[in-house]
Amino acid sequence: MAEYKVKFEVFEGPLDLLLYLIKKEEVDIYEVNLTQLATQFIEYIETMRLLDLEIAGEFLVMASTLMYIKSRELLPLDQQVAVEGEDEGEDPRWELIRQLVEYKKFKDAAAQLQTLEARQENIFPRLPGKLELDLKPPAPRPEVSLFDLLNAVNAILKRVGQREDARDIFEDKWTVSEKIEHLLGLLKERARLNFSELFADAVSRSEVVVTFLALLELIRLKQIVAVQPEAFGAIEIRRVEPTAGALSPARLADSTPQSN
Repeated sequence: MAEYKVKFEVFEGPLDLLLYLIKKEEVDIYEVNLTQLATQFIEYIETMRLLDLEIAGEFLVMASTLMYIKSRELLPLDQQVAVEGEDEGEDPRWELIRQLVEYKKFKDAAAQLQTLEARQENIFPRLPGKLELDLKPPAPRPEVSLFDLLNAVNAILKRVGQREDARDIFEDKWTVSEKIEHLLGLLKERARLNFSELFADAVSRSEVVVTFLALLELIRLKQIVAVQPEAFGAIEIRRVEPTAGALSPARLADSTPQSN
């Protein structure tokens, strides 16, 4: 595959990923198993590398912190006590948990403000004269995080990898532009699709990767949105109705970098 990287304008950070993993495990922050969390965190980073996503430096710093904590917890109990006695400053486990708790407070506060903002959008003051309202339904807002998408595509990569081990596959060469046209064609026939349906015909890991990159590019260009009716449930891909000035599918494909 050629050099093709997807970079989001707002890229969620390592604390977002840790909170996502804790929520997925349905455990309290203070009771989280940091050894298990470190393993899952590294798995997500490896998936990002496989998909050629740009990984910010703070992700690698967090990975090293988690691996250090994991290595300490794997020591026998008497050696753990000795190491803790040699270390200066606060225990890195509790320092990380403190950061997570503080960060979650800010995220929850931001979510509340966003809810109030959305509620305020539906309130109109009484003004003199004729009030013209835009009655067009608003485009659906994306509810799925990048980590939800990574979790879903990682499961597909594992299934395709098992099929590749079972038999020889002569894969076709796909480009991101071709996959964009293919996805737009599918969504032209149906307004919404399940995430797994986008990869139903994929026969190799490389085709899954290219399809996923095309999906991320279409989300970035606001051509489609990914929504999840319930937490950690099935992800739906929905078409966004074109507005004035939006790129047509043909122009969209021409403006997309090539990937071989």
